[in-house]
Amino acid sequence: QVQLVESGGGSVRAGGSLRLSCAASRIISAHNVMGWYRQAPGKQRDVVALVSSTGDTHFGDGVEGRFTISRDNTGTTVHLQMNNLKPEDTAVYYCYIIDATTMAKYWGQGTQVTVSL
Repeated sequence: QVQLVESGGGSVRAGGSLRLSCAASRIISAHNVMGWYRQAPGKQRDVVALVSSTGDTHFGDGVEGRFTISRDNTGTTVHLQMNNLKPEDTAVYYCYIIDATTMAKYWGQGTQVTVSL
């Protein structure tokens, strides 16, 4: 059983920054995609940012240029640096890892990010 432990959520004023981190309890695969999704109340869960084991990145709508994603070489830790936060970034943020070999998916428990005016 793999556990993903998230940290770094919280409350911030618009224009502020937060850094989310996610650590997996073990190495899942040498080939995986790690990243973050978010879900605001009453809305579907959407991709925020993803990074592959080869370093390719993908960003969801409205965050590119403000958010950056990085991962460590072991493929067990992923970070999301969020700058110039906006109230519309308010959501529960979920860490996500998919094993590119088996297509097994893993989710964290979620961490709340609240951005106020």
